[in-house]
Amino acid sequence: MPRFGESMQPVLSLTRRNALIGSAVLAFAASRTLPPTPAHAQGVSAEEARAIAREAYIYGFPLVDSYRIQHSYFVNRDDPEYKGGWNEIHNTARVYTPDDKAIQTPNSDTPYSFVGADLRMEPLVLTVPDIEEGRYYSLQFIDMYTFNFAYVGSRATGNGAGSFLLAGPGWDGEKPEGVKEVIRSETDLVFVLYRTQLFGPDDIEDVKAIQAGYKVETLSAFLGQRPPAAAPTVEFRTPLTPDTQKTSPEFFDVLNFVLQFCPAVPAETELRARFARLGIEAGRRFDPDALLPETRAAIEAGMADAWAAFKQFKETELDTGKKSSADGFGTRAFLSGNYLVRMSSAVLGIYGNSKDEALYPAYFVDADNKPINGSSRYMLRFAPGALPPVNAFWSLTMYELPASLLSTNNLDRYLINSPMLPNLAKDADGGLTVSVQHEGPGANREANWLPAPAGPFFMVMRLYWPKEEALDGTWKAPPLARLN
Repeated sequence: MPRFGESMQPVLSLTRRNALIGSAVLAFAASRTLPPTPAHAQGVSAEEARAIAREAYIYGFPLVDSYRIQHSYFVNRDDPEYKGGWNEIHNTARVYTPDDKAIQTPNSDTPYSFVGADLRMEPLVLTVPDIEEGRYYSLQFIDMYTFNFAYVGSRATGNGAGSFLLAGPGWDGEKPEGVKEVIRSETDLVFVLYRTQLFGPDDIEDVKAIQAGYKVETLSAFLGQRPPAAAPTVEFRTPLTPDTQKTSPEFFDVLNFVLQFCPAVPAETELRARFARLGIEAGRRFDPDALLPETRAAIEAGMADAWAAFKQFKETELDTGKKSSADGFGTRAFLSGNYLVRMSSAVLGIYGNSKDEALYPAYFVDADNKPINGSSRYMLRFAPGALPPVNAFWSLTMYELPASLLSTNNLDRYLINSPMLPNLAKDADGGLTVSVQHEGPGANREANWLPAPAGPFFMVMRLYWPKEEALDGTWKAPPLARLN
């Protein structure tokens, strides 16, 4: 692969921004930390505090929850979900099981690979190998706002080999020789999520071989040049638990920590200024103990208001089919300032793909609009010729509630997917019926059984690289029929 020599140093133009993740071990580096400012010192009424807290919580939930996950993956070595250091690729040569608890609604179709990208000192170069035609793979580029801002893979760039440069907001260099494309991020931290299709248990060694061909290196290493100076380190904020971040005003302290690594875009200048009236500001400590009792109560009420807004949106828009996951994931331009949609997507399935990459018809209620529960039996029938239309593959995955995690069962089966079709029983007319229930449906229907937990659950259908009839709504996901 071509490299530039030292004489090409101007091409690098390494970022001149403050460091974020820092030093030889890639710990975070930070800009200066501002002192805490009690909200009551800024003349904010309780009513205004409640309104700002609601708005800031809806805006900030995806950032805070994403930080929680990335802290477990790339920072906390004692966490059972820890993957390894920043700016390295970490392959998981298996599919997810109920033991994987850091991320909501994980798929169990594609072994994952992960990169926590630190872009504040210099870009990264991500190289992919040649991958056989017919095997789906993708690299999903997610910034700290949780926008999907770029893709590499079967749909986006094809299955051929290539190198792609990932740059942060402060880099102003030119595309080097040997790089197919420069991908630019709004934030200095990026999460790159790789998915590599697994055809079946016997295919795992082939997936491992593909994963071994994924390569990540800094731009200076790619060019054979001296790396930039290391950055200072900073102490990480301890993330809140999923439950605590729903109610504790400390949520805004974590949000302030994350925001200092997310440069404000012009469209959000007024929004950020409004948040700052309550002490929600990039790099500033937010100390709930410094608040007046009435201000703290107003902030907690604002957080509850945000969850009430989410509940109403889910029940009136998602559960009724007026909106779907296709509306909830994508670029900043695609989401167009709809922060409640962004929050809802993070709550129900953070890091979901953009609709061109994957569609996610979800089942929270049955055909009669009643919540689904393992105390009942259900049937999902695809009519002849009406299987999900995809260029890659499809799956139907079970999740228990309220955790939104894979559900333990005696078969260790968490999904039904298209690679399983040769082993599934067809209906007399050539259609396909999936049995969804807690107890087994009998030996003659076990191949088509998707085990459900004993209590509440939901299911997600995934259409990887959907065809146009799925995107334009011509094809509809079949209803989930209750049998008893």
